[in-house]
Amino acid sequence: MFNNIPPITRNIIIINVIVFIVSYFLPQLNYYLSGYYPFSPNFRSWQIITHMFMHGSMIHILFNMLTLWSFGPILEERLGGKKYLILYFLSGLGAFVLFNLWNFYEIQQLTATLINSNVNVSEIYAKADLTKSNFDFKPYINNEEALKLYIGLVGKMVGASGAIFGVVAAFATLYPEAKIGIMFIPVPMKVKYVMPIVIVVSIFLGISGNGGGIAHLAHVGGALVGWLLARSWKKHLYRFR
Repeated sequence: MFNNIPPITRNIIIINVIVFIVSYFLPQLNYYLSGYYPFSPNFRSWQIITHMFMHGSMIHILFNMLTLWSFGPILEERLGGKKYLILYFLSGLGAFVLFNLWNFYEIQQLTATLINSNVNVSEIYAKADLTKSNFDFKPYINNEEALKLYIGLVGKMVGASGAIFGVVAAFATLYPEAKIGIMFIPVPMKVKYVMPIVIVVSIFLGISGNGGGIAHLAHVGGALVGWLLARSWKKHLYRFR
């Protein structure tokens, strides 16, 4: 059955699984390959791509790969390998960009508040460097804004969810009448109704800060890119392949 999956989708799944297994035995890879806020001392340029292949748990990677297996093959056959690959990685990049644009806004707000309170923000940035062994955050433990800034600088973005949301959004654009099943809802719903609901909920959770450790705005960024690409390609799918 696995051999029947189109090659790009199959290889993306294989790479994700391999990276997950290797990072389990080499946990230091979680530092080097996960995605950090671009102005964090922990950020490296390659993380823009590598974060898409990192996952935080077995459930995380299982859910993502099952979703990709469900929607990816149809789109790969419809779009062709080149467009499908562009869709996948640009959606992942869109997820990284939107998530970190919101991070930038929040961190700028925190920074301004801390500076007005005469807190040494540079010192917090220095303490957020995970390569340093002399970590000591005790002086700021009772400062909520300082703690939030520190968490923003050391927090990791991992997973293929942004890229996969782009794939699902493209599917919804090309096959709006298709019905899909959703957890906790026994009746299949048309994907053209499901996606807007998911996006609105993701925006609310991402902005409100009630995301439960999930990068909801990354999902929105990936979906936005997937929708834009599929919409621009829709009229010319059979003209350019």
